[in-house]
Amino acid sequence: MPPELLPYCRPLLTPLVHFSAPVSLDSHKYSRATKRMIPGKKIIPLIVFILTSLSILRLLRFAITASPSSTISALPSPLQQNCSTSSPTCNLVPSQSPGTSKTPPKNSANATALTKKEFKLLSNLIAKKAPCNLLIFGSEPQYLKLSKINAGGITIFLEDDADKISAIKRKSNRTRVYKVEYHRPAKVAYELLKHARKNPACAPSSRLLHASKCKLALTYLPQEVYKHKWDVVVVDGPSGNTPEAPGRMATIYTASMIARTGNLTDVVVHDIDRTIEKWFSWEFLCEDNLVSSKGKLWNFRITGQSNSTSFCPAKAFQIE
Repeated sequence: MPPELLPYCRPLLTPLVHFSAPVSLDSHKYSRATKRMIPGKKIIPLIVFILTSLSILRLLRFAITASPSSTISALPSPLQQNCSTSSPTCNLVPSQSPGTSKTPPKNSANATALTKKEFKLLSNLIAKKAPCNLLIFGSEPQYLKLSKINAGGITIFLEDDADKISAIKRKSNRTRVYKVEYHRPAKVAYELLKHARKNPACAPSSRLLHASKCKLALTYLPQEVYKHKWDVVVVDGPSGNTPEAPGRMATIYTASMIARTGNLTDVVVHDIDRTIEKWFSWEFLCEDNLVSSKGKLWNFRITGQSNSTSFCPAKAFQIE
């Protein structure tokens, strides 16, 4: 009997051997590819370093070539640096944006005009009193409308800018404009305030404003200013926008003296957000007389008190 035949397994084993070979070959290729990629990762820090260096160089180049005026304007002025001290003189210096020139331009491009709400408050006041005697320190273009509202009354502008005076004369023939000069810079405001408090010549009981010995009194105005009793006085000049520019100390004081010689006078002060305008208004026009306000415009109503020895019952602040 022939021996029993076993199953022939070779054909089955052969595919298994051939199957495993490709797998081993692919793994080898993958391993070699991985090894080739490893050096590429070391380049990434180098690229980051190069980009960072370029960015730093660009910043340095920008800083070097930047305009010198930009750097200077970012630094505080000496007056602003002194504000860290307790000196009241520093507090009385009007606010000034960095980079502002000490000498104001002849035109008033840097002066703040009245907002619509501020002008509405002022024009409504004039309309209620018209025809009246209206005196204005300053001459913004908006104020030309006030002379029209005050038709039949007297309107006088007191202005120190020749260019603005010419503009008013070209635009309106119904307005009287006088050129005046102011000699007290804003930086001496504190000294003038001390002078007014200690000098009896500055008291509201003093008569004849044009002959006053008080340093705050404007004694060189047109005679027409001293002759009339004014119903409304507007203080919006001089500019007072830098320490070296003429400040409004004298105009606020003079307006308060004019108001106290009349029966009932409204004194309207603009730019009340600035220190000089605010402090001198409190000192000579008095907080108790403030009847209305809108934005940077305050309206004080003053009755004649020519016999009074002080402007306000209590001082707004104390000085030595």
